[in-house]
Amino acid sequence: MKKIWILCFILLISVGLNGQDTSLNSIAGSWMGRLEVSSISLRIIFNISVINKDSLGVTLDSPDQGVKNIKIGPVTFDGKTVKIMAPLLLGEYNGRLTNDTLIAGTWKQSGRTFDLNLTRLRTAFKLIRPQEPKPPFPYASEDVTFMNEKAGIRLAGTLTIPSGKGPFPAVVMISGSGPQNRNEEIMGHKPFLVIADYFARHGIAVLRYDDRGVGQSQGLRSNATSKDLASDAMSAFDFLKTQKSIDQRKIGLAGHSEGGFIAPIVAISRPDVAFIISLAGPGVKGEKILFRQTKDLILASGGTEKQVKDALSSNARIYSVLKKETDNVKAEEKIREVYKKILIKEKLDTGEIKTRMDQLNASMSPSSYDWLRYFITTNPATFWKKVHCPVLALNGEKDVQVNADINLNAIEKALKSGGNNSFKIIKLPGLNHLFQHCDTGLPAEYGEIEETISPDVLRIMSGWILDLR
Repeated sequence: MKKIWILCFILLISVGLNGQDTSLNSIAGSWMGRLEVSSISLRIIFNISVINKDSLGVTLDSPDQGVKNIKIGPVTFDGKTVKIMAPLLLGEYNGRLTNDTLIAGTWKQSGRTFDLNLTRLRTAFKLIRPQEPKPPFPYASEDVTFMNEKAGIRLAGTLTIPSGKGPFPAVVMISGSGPQNRNEEIMGHKPFLVIADYFARHGIAVLRYDDRGVGQSQGLRSNATSKDLASDAMSAFDFLKTQKSIDQRKIGLAGHSEGGFIAPIVAISRPDVAFIISLAGPGVKGEKILFRQTKDLILASGGTEKQVKDALSSNARIYSVLKKETDNVKAEEKIREVYKKILIKEKLDTGEIKTRMDQLNASMSPSSYDWLRYFITTNPATFWKKVHCPVLALNGEKDVQVNADINLNAIEKALKSGGNNSFKIIKLPGLNHLFQHCDTGLPAEYGEIEETISPDVLRIMSGWILDLR
């Protein structure tokens, strides 16, 4: 669901070191460490180089976030201790050169401090993503734009069309929560690109698009609810209806995570939707999903039942405010008040309370209240009950973000209660929220795993679409 982003701004700076050239070569090179943020593990690389023999330049890479060559600074280095500033990232690194391959230190950002020990890389870092397609491609790929007339915005995407004689069945890809580009890029993976490539090679056209406010698409994502975003997916569907190469009777939707919530909203407004594929999509209210997600993440990360209980209690009180107070300015005031009382009750000192309050502001901005309020209060089952087209619902057994059992059971129950018997429900062993083969299912593994999406999932989806009559 919601993703954690540590880096958000870019600053271009190069700095001098007051002629301390004798020690510069001892720190020059690429140094990599890991930031552990909740259940997310982000690789961070500082590339330090000597400039004009007497100064240093430094760039920062975050490969798991698709960020590369951010120029940061200034830098101070006295032969043993190093300090790297990143003002527009609200960040600062402080470390000590332990030996020629290790810097022990910490990263500070937005009031939080993280251990960040750096190891010198022998060669340039490279993400290994074997499934990412490389040209030449045996299909046509075209960048397209289409209008969401209701929202008054233009959306941009890519349409892949199989080679050969059409018309072809087609799928609109709908991304999960948070700002996503047309490839649904996350942790160095591009799952929608991999899906589009596989489908096009097997006779299925795919339209994938940048979310509103992302990439080349217009609009604002931050204040849009799932219902608002459904109008974008409807516009994508309607665009495919105008394409001569597409079989008008076989246009469906494939939504990942929140996209699996949006898909049935679209389908009940567009009865000519031919099918839905739900990839780890919700079947129960978002509040229940987030409670279970919190529990699973804490326990899978080695936390205790008491930590689970405390976290769920805090979240419940915050969600209660959000559900009752629809004025977002007032809601922000009340949420801060409630959370501060929780922290005081925990007998934290003033500094820790301030840090926690800053963390709340960073993770739960009022600009996202409308989205969160709709998500936690709306039951997807009310939409699934009205879906009458064929449905394929998939979930990974080790998904700790959208629990497989709870949500697949709810989707199946809702479809049956609405009289829809044309569905297939599959829980896939060993797979996580991104449908990768994994160990724990924790988001910390996403970037480490070379596989972008299980080949079995690709085969199941394409085979099911092609078998539809």
